[in-house]
Amino acid sequence: MERAESITPHAGDLVLMVGTVKGLFIFKTDRERRRFDIAGPYFKGQAVFSTAFFQDKPARILVGHTSMHWGALVSRSDDFGASWHEPEDGNVKFPAGSGLTLNAVWALEPAPLIGPEVVFAGADPAALYRSDDRGETFRPIESLLNHHERPYWMPGAGGLCLHTILIHPRDPKRIMVGISSAGMYRSDDGGESWTRRNNGVKMDGGPPHAPHFGPQCAHKMRFDAKNPERIYLQNHPGVYRTDDGGDSWIDIHEGLPSEFGFPLVAHPSRGDTAYLVPLESDNFRVPIEGAVKVWRTRDAGESWEALGKGLPNRDCYFSVLRDAFASDRLDPAGLYFGTRGGQLFASRDEGENWNSIADWLPAVLCVKAVEVF
Repeated sequence: MERAESITPHAGDLVLMVGTVKGLFIFKTDRERRRFDIAGPYFKGQAVFSTAFFQDKPARILVGHTSMHWGALVSRSDDFGASWHEPEDGNVKFPAGSGLTLNAVWALEPAPLIGPEVVFAGADPAALYRSDDRGETFRPIESLLNHHERPYWMPGAGGLCLHTILIHPRDPKRIMVGISSAGMYRSDDGGESWTRRNNGVKMDGGPPHAPHFGPQCAHKMRFDAKNPERIYLQNHPGVYRTDDGGDSWIDIHEGLPSEFGFPLVAHPSRGDTAYLVPLESDNFRVPIEGAVKVWRTRDAGESWEALGKGLPNRDCYFSVLRDAFASDRLDPAGLYFGTRGGQLFASRDEGENWNSIADWLPAVLCVKAVEVF
C-alpha cells in the first residue's frame, strides 16, 4: 500500500471512502483489487459520518463531518481530495426558531432518478434535507421535520439520527428513511407526507409493534438487488425482511447466532442475497466468541451461512457500526468493512475470502465503495 497526499483515479478504478472519528481516508485500487493506495487523513481530528460520490464531470466527493468552527456540515472536493471547499457557517441548518441544534450529518444519498444534481442528507436530531446543486446548499424537508409523531421519537445510544435513506429505483416519489429510535417512515409522494412503517417489527423490550408508539430502533436497511419491494432490515433487536415496500415485516433471524448487530449490505446484483455482521448482544457489542464472521443469505433470509476465511478467528473484541460495511458493483462483488478498532477488511469474491487493507486507522464510522467512470 502506498501513501499519497491525494489520489488520481483512472476510469475503471475503484475508490473507497472511509470516514473515521479523526478524519477521512480515501483508498484507490484497480479492478483486480489486490493493491490499495491510501490518501489522507482529510479533516484531521473531525468525525466523518457520511460520504457520497457524483460521477458527472467533474466527479465530486461529498463529506458529512463535524467542524470545530462550523459544527456539522457537508464539504466537497472536485479533485479527489487535492482541495476541499468547506462552507463557511455550515450548509445544513435547522430553521430559526425550531429549537434544534445539528449534531451530525449521518447519511448522504444521491438521487439521480429525481434529478442529476439531487442529494439527500440525513441528520441528528432526526431530519431529512435535500440539495439540488450537488451538495452545495441544503433545505430541510419540512413535512418530516414537523411530523406529528415527532414528540414520540426517542434518541438511541447514538442520538436521534436519520441514518438511512432509500429512494425507490423505479418510483422516485417513494422514499424510505430509517431513524434511531423511531423506526421506518415512508413517503409515497416525494416527501410531501410520511407514514410509519414498523408493522411486525418487535420493539426493544416490548411486544411486536402495535398502533402505539415505542422504542423502534432501525439500524440499517437495504433494497434487494432484483426486487425493490423487498427490503432487508437489521433492527435493534432483530433481523427482518419486507416484501411489500415496508407495509409489513417478516422476522428472518432464525439461523443466525445473534439477532443483534448494526450493518447490513445487500448484494448489488444478485437477488435474495444479503450480508450481516452479528454481534454478541446489546450489552456486549463484539464478535461472537471473539471470532469475526460475516453471515450471508442467498434465499432472502430463509437460511444463513458464516463466512470468515482470512478474518481473525479469536480474541477479537471490536464492533462494526451501521455504515461501516459496503459493497462495490464489480463481478464478483467486493465487500468491505471497517471496525471501531481501526481495521479495514476486504473480500474480492463476495465474502468467500478476506484480507486486511489497513490495521491502524482511527475508529471507522462509514465505508463507501464507488467505481470511477
